[in-house]
Amino acid sequence: MQRLSIDLGERSYEILIGSGLRKRAGEFLKAVFNPSRVVIITHPSINSLYGKEVVANFKDQGWTTDVIEVPEGESSKNLGQAEKLYDRLLELNCDRKSVLVALGGGVIGDLVGFVAATYQRGIPFIQMPTTLLSQVDSSVGGKTAVNHPKGKNMIGAFYQPRLVLADLETLRTLPSNEYRAGLAEIVKYGVISDAKLFEFLETQYKEILNLDQQCLSYIIETSCAIKAEVVEKDEWESHYRMILNFGHTLGHAIESLTNYSRFIHGEAVAIGMVRAAALSQSMGKCSEDVPRRLEALLKNLGLPVEMPELDSSAVIESLYHDKKTMDHKIKFILVKEIGSIEIVDQISEAEIIKVL
Repeated sequence: MQRLSIDLGERSYEILIGSGLRKRAGEFLKAVFNPSRVVIITHPSINSLYGKEVVANFKDQGWTTDVIEVPEGESSKNLGQAEKLYDRLLELNCDRKSVLVALGGGVIGDLVGFVAATYQRGIPFIQMPTTLLSQVDSSVGGKTAVNHPKGKNMIGAFYQPRLVLADLETLRTLPSNEYRAGLAEIVKYGVISDAKLFEFLETQYKEILNLDQQCLSYIIETSCAIKAEVVEKDEWESHYRMILNFGHTLGHAIESLTNYSRFIHGEAVAIGMVRAAALSQSMGKCSEDVPRRLEALLKNLGLPVEMPELDSSAVIESLYHDKKTMDHKIKFILVKEIGSIEIVDQISEAEIIKVL
């Protein structure tokens, strides 16, 4: 098992990465907090796979443990679903020492984190991410949110978990498209911060697609370490943390304009990264080798790279709803070379339309 610490003063916590951690969740939680009761929030499919053993582990610690199921899919990340969870927590008489457990992928983690941040002005929660994307990205760093019809993650809070448990065994039951979508976020870490990680993905992509445990352990730990370092420098995303949004500016627009139904998050990010690299090249920020290598790697990992047919003016309008947009100026994360990026705060609509 590997341990990574996120140093945020009173809000510090550990990320544990290894096999079989779900079966020891109660023991790990007891080391940091003793809850009045535990409420696991998960999807039905994940509950059927892992619910019993996770519940049993918490009950072994002597804690009253309940499970609440949330329907699958991004469409569950909304205020209506959050309200249903508040209702259930009140029915269960949850207090400020109750702990919520987010057992699932990014949708569960974001939704449960948001509910934890707002129920009784904040109660503890832990992340038990079961998808690759959530293990390397959404479970770490304290961003919690629900979607609004006008944009993704528009209603939320920065609220750190008490603990993150990334169990590598849960990746074996992941649908292949969900697994590949998680790899898109790992590619992102290579582009923004670590040329060595990017080269590893280029040379080891076949082993990675076959879930080689050593490869997985390396790429997940490296990704989490990069994210931890960024979050420690800029917890509230005032500027520097925006580098984690490489590929997400257009990616979120693609998700929103296709009603969150055509692409899953990592697929939209893959397309967004390719376009962001093309924009970087067209603005003279990088050589043509950068978008070429990025596109080739994403294709090898089985990810989409072609922009869907969307109305350019609708894409531009969606970009103005992006959370990085300030003073009506569209911000983009552009790449200078693999491992090095730049936040550019003013990009003309014409420049963006040229690469769509």
